Amino acid sequence: MDILGAEEWQALGLSLRVAFWATLWSLPVALFTAYALSRWRFPGRGLLNVAVHLPLVLPPVVTGYLLLLSFGRNGMLGGFLEDTFGLVFAFRWTGAALAAAVMGFPLMVRAIWLSLDAVDRRLEEASGTLGAPPWRVFLTVTLPLALPGVVAGALLAFAKAMGEFGATITFVSNIPGETRTLASAIYTFLQVPGGEGAVAVLVGVSIAVSALALVGAEALSRAVARRIGMAE
Repeated sequence: MDILGAEEWQALGLSLRVAFWATLWSLPVALFTAYALSRWRFPGRGLLNVAVHLPLVLPPVVTGYLLLLSFGRNGMLGGFLEDTFGLVFAFRWTGAALAAAVMGFPLMVRAIWLSLDAVDRRLEEASGTLGAPPWRVFLTVTLPLALPGVVAGALLAFAKAMGEFGATITFVSNIPGETRTLASAIYTFLQVPGGEGAVAVLVGVSIAVSALALVGAEALSRAVARRIGMAE
């Protein structure tokens, strides 16, 4: 007997899809942001740091409302993106991915930032003195040494995206097959008499997926660190 019904499988599949694309979209931006915060000194650096970490301290509903104002069809960016590229976020799975990306972004940036700070600057300087341009130093020296933090940050953001609820339901609602993720499905079944069984199953699935992501982040970070150590 299948433990998960069609609706539960649908929610799980959508959550994995949302978390995957949220992580993939935000990784290059997080890498650039973390590098800027770690290596550069510029006006507004403190403001950027605050903006990056705001989703960690703001109520998720507030973040979702701000996303709706910005990326809704009548929002500042939403109307432009729809008219120019045909890209719609409000009440679509793409909006759920955007909300998940925003909520997981601080975790990803923080992990990458700390990893970049741990890189020995003398190695970068040595590569520069040998004539390597900055982009090559980054790709061949900095990024490989910071890779454990990049992997850990990506998997932490993935786990966060899997469990995102407040910003998602505010921004894209709870539409079956379109925006109903695992967290939204749990909320829905809690409102239905007799839905406790489905809730228990989905909670178990959520815990399992999140735990696997956290264990995977630790294991991959250690494996990458060992490989880098062996290469050195």
